[in-house]
Amino acid sequence: MLFEAMDLGATFVFAISGATRGVRQRLDLFGVLVVAWAAGVAGGIARDLLIGAVPPAAIADWRYLVTPVAAGLLGFIASDLIARLKTPVLLFDAAGLCLFAVTGTEKALTYGLDPVMAAVMGMITCIGGGVARDLLTLQIPSVLRSELYAVAALAGAGTVSFGHWAELPVLPTALFGAGLCLFIRLMSIYRGWRLPTAAAIRKSLKKTD
Repeated sequence: MLFEAMDLGATFVFAISGATRGVRQRLDLFGVLVVAWAAGVAGGIARDLLIGAVPPAAIADWRYLVTPVAAGLLGFIASDLIARLKTPVLLFDAAGLCLFAVTGTEKALTYGLDPVMAAVMGMITCIGGGVARDLLTLQIPSVLRSELYAVAALAGAGTVSFGHWAELPVLPTALFGAGLCLFIRLMSIYRGWRLPTAAAIRKSLKKTD
C-alpha cells in the first residue's frame, strides 16, 4: 500500500513537470494533458512491459489516468504560481525521480528479477517519463546530456536492490535510496555536478599539454 501511494505520488509530480513544460511551450489544454500523462506513466509502462506485468498498471488501473490528468489540470490552471518557483520543472522532476527509483525497483523485485536487473528496471521507470516529456516538447532528453539524471536514478535503484539482496529493512532502505537519488540530482541542478563530455575532456587534455 505504501509503495502504491509512492508510485502514484511520483506519477503526480512527474505529470506536474510535464504540464509545466507544456505550458512553457505554449501548448493548448489537450496538449498539456497529453504531455502530463506521458511524463507520469511512460516509465512505468516501459518497466511493466519488460518485466511481463501486462497489461501495464498505467492502462489497467484507472488511478493512473486520473492522477496525471489532475496534475495536468493543476499545472495548466496554476501555471503562473508554479512558474514563480525556482526551476519548477527540474524540482518536480527530481521529486518524481527519487520516488520512481524506489517503486520501480520494488516492483521488479516482486516479479522475481535479480537485484542488478531490478535496479536497471528502476532506472528505466525513472527516466522514461522524462524522456517522453522532453521528446514531446522537442527537447534533448535530460538523460542524454551530461547532467546526473540516469546516474541519480541508478544510485537510488541500486540502493534498494542492495538492501533487498542484503535482507535489510525495506522501509529504511527505500527512504535512504530515495534520499540518495534526490541528493545527487539536486547537486547536479544547484552545484553543477556533471559527467564529463568529450569536449570537456579534450579541453582538459589541451591544458595539460
